[in-house]
Amino acid sequence: MALLEARGIRKAYGATLALGGCDLTVEAGSVHALLGENGAGKSTLVKILTGAVRPDEGTIALDGRPVHFRDTGDAARHGVAVVSQELSLFPDLDVLANLFLGREHLRGPFFDRSAMEKLAAPVLEQLHLDVSPRTPLGKLPLADRQMVEIAKALLVDPRVLILDEPTSALDDEGSKRLLQVLAVLRERRVGVVFVSHILEEVMSLSDRITVLRDGQVAMAGVERADVTLDDVVSAMLGQPVRTEEGRGAVEQATVAPPGGRATLEVRGLVVPGELDGVDLTARTGEIVGLAGVAGAGHRTLLEVLGGRRRSTAGAITLPGGEGKPGRHPTNQHRAVRAGVGIVSGDRAVGVMTEKPIWENGAHVRSIALGRDGSWLRKNVMRDRMRRRRDEYGIKTDDVNKEVGSLSGGNQQKVALAKWLEASPGTLLLDDPTRGVDVGSKAELHRLIRTFSTGSVVLLCSTDLDELVDLCDRVLVFRRGRITAELAGETLTRHTLLTEINTSEQAQTLPETAKG
Repeated sequence: MALLEARGIRKAYGATLALGGCDLTVEAGSVHALLGENGAGKSTLVKILTGAVRPDEGTIALDGRPVHFRDTGDAARHGVAVVSQELSLFPDLDVLANLFLGREHLRGPFFDRSAMEKLAAPVLEQLHLDVSPRTPLGKLPLADRQMVEIAKALLVDPRVLILDEPTSALDDEGSKRLLQVLAVLRERRVGVVFVSHILEEVMSLSDRITVLRDGQVAMAGVERADVTLDDVVSAMLGQPVRTEEGRGAVEQATVAPPGGRATLEVRGLVVPGELDGVDLTARTGEIVGLAGVAGAGHRTLLEVLGGRRRSTAGAITLPGGEGKPGRHPTNQHRAVRAGVGIVSGDRAVGVMTEKPIWENGAHVRSIALGRDGSWLRKNVMRDRMRRRRDEYGIKTDDVNKEVGSLSGGNQQKVALAKWLEASPGTLLLDDPTRGVDVGSKAELHRLIRTFSTGSVVLLCSTDLDELVDLCDRVLVFRRGRITAELAGETLTRHTLLTEINTSEQAQTLPETAKG
């Protein structure tokens, strides 16, 4: 008999169908991988299994008995625990307080720390987490905090443990420690649901694999030994299995960036724990994609180039002669002055929603850089944005309207427009079309392509289609290093997803790719 069975699980949010009748069976003492692209329905299913969300239809059974979880606490009392990549810990409390938060042991009116330490000791030892229970959590590195989160879940002695991207914050050693814990859980007959983007981990540790695609089951609980990595990727994408010829082409890619008058050069860039000696060359006139799983380092590179983070080693030379080799902007204001623009998909960061359209559009060029003189003339800035709104595709009849009154797509056009007005030599795009409609996305892509003819453009995106359609080439990051380069015929959604999830060690890229 199965330990956990979910049958016909359906969940809709308005007109959006998140899950359309999904099944999942978890056996005691097994690790069942739950896979799928972003938006496939994994998170919704996990929330339903842990009581955070109630399904519209379907049933859940433990040991063959139907259960109806009222909330996450009720699920935990039934033995279903979850470890999420988003930590539910408190940095101001010590390790022990975090481990027993809400279920402290008491001796009279006081906390019985001695009893709690005795209970915690064997779990911390299993995780090879050598920290004092009295250490403030905030003083631990992120990887150790993730292990504390795992220890917290194990202390309730769960029957079903859901690990939702548990290795996202772990280094290689931390991931190995987790795999040792999974072996212990198998021995204890705990059923594990393992959610991960790192497919080689899935292939090495899981017993069965279920793949979701567009809210439906695309691969139903197959034994891991019966499928290949290509089978899994094909199920995730709904595309044919790639041939070995295609794989070889990716590994041997020798694509040189197109020529240009100016280049962005990065040499040996280091941010401890996030970037490990990154080299990169990008030239005016090309759009270079940066891809990887969360924490792979591609977004850290954008933050360093944009002056939001500091590196401890390495050299950056900006295009157009701005900056000097070995020196780069140490804050965002200096980055803007050096000709670097950064557009975020987070509109809370990208635009001032309470300010008018014209003021947002003029913010960098006229206000931050003072290119229109020291005396700011509002009429001139308004007129300039009136002339530009059609070029930028901003749908409004009045540039005096607050940006917050616009649709999300038009807000994002304003966010991009304010940087294009300043004509930066380097444009950094961080998920620039996140959450916008198809029409707005096409308009934003048009603007980016047009602007790239005179600038270096680096694009991070969680949308694989965007990377494939918009970029001349894509550099794949893994654990702080560039591990693959895709371009031309090798730049497909299938190969990109595979490289993002399977590149284990940095390849030696050809000198043309490095610049």
